[in-house]
Amino acid sequence: MKVLVDTNIIIDILEKRKKFFQPSYELVQLSIQGGIQAFMPVSAVTDVYYIIHQSTHDAAKSKEAIVGLTTLIGFCDTIVSDINAALTLPINDFEDAVIAAVAKREKADYIVTRNEGDFKGSPVPAISPAMFLEQCIENDDE
Repeated sequence: MKVLVDTNIIIDILEKRKKFFQPSYELVQLSIQGGIQAFMPVSAVTDVYYIIHQSTHDAAKSKEAIVGLTTLIGFCDTIVSDINAALTLPINDFEDAVIAAVAKREKADYIVTRNEGDFKGSPVPAISPAMFLEQCIENDDE
């Protein structure tokens, strides 16, 4: 199974946000173990760096977090056709529309995010980390 991981999931892990950490972490662990293929657009790495740097105010720690991220999940490019496709999607937030377009081009099964409602109109269904993990467990039981 292939999933595009939204930026908020990565931030939850790197900043160890208590309320959201565990299911996000388990999702990435599943990817590391080879149970799924998790990736994010490389264009989102700058957002991750910016958010981490805002909380740490330490460039070295922020860069270290990005290096660690590159060992956890895969990356894909954002290309011009993704931008053009995003412009046609019925999604209000352009950044979310680009993520949806990338997910479609990459043939992702899901976009894993805490903000499923932001992806109404996405050609790829959005699902929370907890719901995704629950679905994986149900599929393993079958």
